[in-house]
This record gives sequence, C-alpha cells and structure tokens, in this order.
Amino acid sequence: MSERTKLVAGNWKMNLTATQAAATLETFAKAVSSRSDVDIVVCPSYLAIPKVRELLRSRPIHLGAQDVFWEDSGAFTGKVSAAMLADAGVDYCIVGHSETRGRFGKVETPASTLGYFAESDETVNLKIGRLLYHGINPILCVGETLAEREQGVTDAVIEAQIRAGLAGFDASELYFSAIAYEPVWAIGTGQTCEPAEASRICGLIRNSLASLLDEDVADQVRILYGGSVKATNSADLFHQPDIDGGLIGGASLDPQEFARIVMSAG
Repeated sequence: MSERTKLVAGNWKMNLTATQAAATLETFAKAVSSRSDVDIVVCPSYLAIPKVRELLRSRPIHLGAQDVFWEDSGAFTGKVSAAMLADAGVDYCIVGHSETRGRFGKVETPASTLGYFAESDETVNLKIGRLLYHGINPILCVGETLAEREQGVTDAVIEAQIRAGLAGFDASELYFSAIAYEPVWAIGTGQTCEPAEASRICGLIRNSLASLLDEDVADQVRILYGGSVKATNSADLFHQPDIDGGLIGGASLDPQEFARIVMSAG
C-alpha cells in the first residue's frame, strides 16, 4: 500500500459572504500554517471564489467549488460550468453531495420543494467528465440514508453509486480524484459513523475502485469521511487504516475548529 497524503476539505455550503469568507480564511490559514504534510481544500460559495482565490495565492491551500454543471456554455440559467471554474482557479470540486441529490440527513426545506434537488448518478457522471476535461479534481460523494442502512443495503447502495458515477472513465483519468463517504444520516445531524465502520466502508470503496478501474489507481485515490466530523472525533477517524482525510461541513465554518481538525490529520 502506498503512503497517501491526507486530504481535508471544508465545504462551506450556502454560508459566508465574500467578506466573511475572507475573514474566516485569514484566521484559519494562520492556524494551519505549520501543517505542510496535509492537502487542504476550502470550498466557498461561487460568489466568494474570486476573493478566496486572491487570498490563497501565496498559501499552500487549494481552492474548491461545491458543484458544477456538465455543459461548458449554453442556455442554462443560473448554472456554472467547469470551464468557468477552471478560469477562476478552482482545483477541486465536490460532486454528488447528498444535498444536491435531495438526500438530506436533516431536512431544512419544505418537503414540497425536495424535487428541486434532482441530482442523479447520471448527472454526477456527466459532471465528473467535464471536471476531468478541464483539469479539476472531482470529490465524488457517496452514502446511504438511514432507511437504507436499516434495510441492510448500505454496501450495495454505495457500490452502485460508484459504478454509475465513474462509468466510462479510464483509470488514468481518475488518478487524482477523491471519494467522500458521507452517510446521509450523519450529515448535519450530530450523529457520526463509528470509526471502525466508517473505515470498513472506505475499504469497501477502495475495493470497488480496484474492481472497476485497477488496483494501482485504487491505491492512490484518497477516500475521505464526512458526516458531523468535529475536532473531538477527527483524530479517531483520520487514523483508521482506510480513511485518508475528511470532507468537513459545519465545523469548517469555525476557523479554529477547522484548524484543529486539519492538525489532527497526518
């Protein structure tokens, strides 16, 4: 097994104006300045990307985006393309997050609006294709709902999401991609998957990659855990054998808390 550099990404979701993002980043960057052995990514809202990019120019922190559309241009009102993200200096992009799939651990929108969140394995696949074309590293999110876990179909759900999301790509194209296991029932709920079980699922993901692609690429792709990660549990999670870092949601909005999570990696 190769030694994989830990990767910790902060998903700021629909939070922080450009001014607030800048202040958060300044505090966070100072707190992690000594952690050069961990790859760090921050994923602000689209409108904050230019300001964050400006502040990251002299810092070893990567710029990420939270989503993308699968066409480079056209009559797609409100969408942002991979070409636009590449032009904005984005290095990583989250794809297939449970919230864009309409699979919420904690629903904060009326049930009648859930159809708006219509991501599917097909659209995930299309988005990954455009990101790869423009040299942006995808962070593919997979995970099961509480109902699916209780039905005993967790492994089958995750394997299906991986097969469909990565269908048609050569192994060499995915060498620098990452996959984030985010149990839907743990996102925004305060519940966290037990470290040993999270590691088991991440190992399952790596085995699926080896079967779908090849063992060399499967050994290189970073497998992350996400779902109510905090400074109090991050070390236990990150030091599991099959977990290569984390995709951090709410805790990444607190620069000191996020810094403590990063410092616990590696």
